[in-house]
Amino acid sequence: MVSITGSTRAGIEVARLAAPTVKRVHQELGGKSANILLEDADFDSAVAAGVDACFSNSGQSCNAPTRMLVPAAAHERVVKLARRAALAHRVGPPGQASTTLGPVINRRQFEHIQRLIESGIACGAQLVCGGLGRPEGLAQGFYVQPTVFAGVTPGMAVAEEEIFGPVLVIMPYQDEADAVRIANASPFGLAGYVQSASLQRARAVAAQLRVGSVYINQPSWDPMAPFGGYKQSGNGREYAEWGWKPFSKPRRSSATALDRCQRSSPRCARRS
Repeated sequence: MVSITGSTRAGIEVARLAAPTVKRVHQELGGKSANILLEDADFDSAVAAGVDACFSNSGQSCNAPTRMLVPAAAHERVVKLARRAALAHRVGPPGQASTTLGPVINRRQFEHIQRLIESGIACGAQLVCGGLGRPEGLAQGFYVQPTVFAGVTPGMAVAEEEIFGPVLVIMPYQDEADAVRIANASPFGLAGYVQSASLQRARAVAAQLRVGSVYINQPSWDPMAPFGGYKQSGNGREYAEWGWKPFSKPRRSSATALDRCQRSSPRCARRS
């Protein structure tokens, strides 16, 4: 048994190397999670919470809600709210009390994020805030500006690739069916998010998402619920009993069946 948490590329390579010896592979890989804001959601709180969740851990969370799907009629309002929430973050050294966003892990990741931000600009996405380069006052270190793109459409690299940094894309949708279609049109399927004033309606949308976990109205973390993805987000599950079961393997012994027979039947015992 091989268990890996990492990128989809790394998971594929581990599975390839494990195949000759027929090892089982338990994968928890990348994601590009959609956060669907239905038109009855409380936009003031939902947008701010969505931005903060996307930027958590400097955006380096596989299940981060990096695609914010909003009704087309509310797009401009959401853009203003997202900009305000993003600019409230302070980038700096982790030891500073005012810091809410630290650096990303290394130079390679920093350059990967910069390339994708550049591609978003080149594709015509609206740069709401942030962008290329380090934040003002930080001349060195792998610090990324908290970045928000708006008017993002399916097909753009920033809408499809896992950026793994503090970059949020806002994508307008026409109706509920369109929102579900956009959310599912991804090679990833780790997590999804739904915001609505109606729990019943949110659950109906959640049931249509092809992902391993759906979070409705920003719930608290539940360690007793399974965590893992569909599609290129992996094939394993973590937490509670789902976390340890893949590491065990059932085995049958013929002696077990005989012992049970002997205990239950004297006649069986004489024959044995």
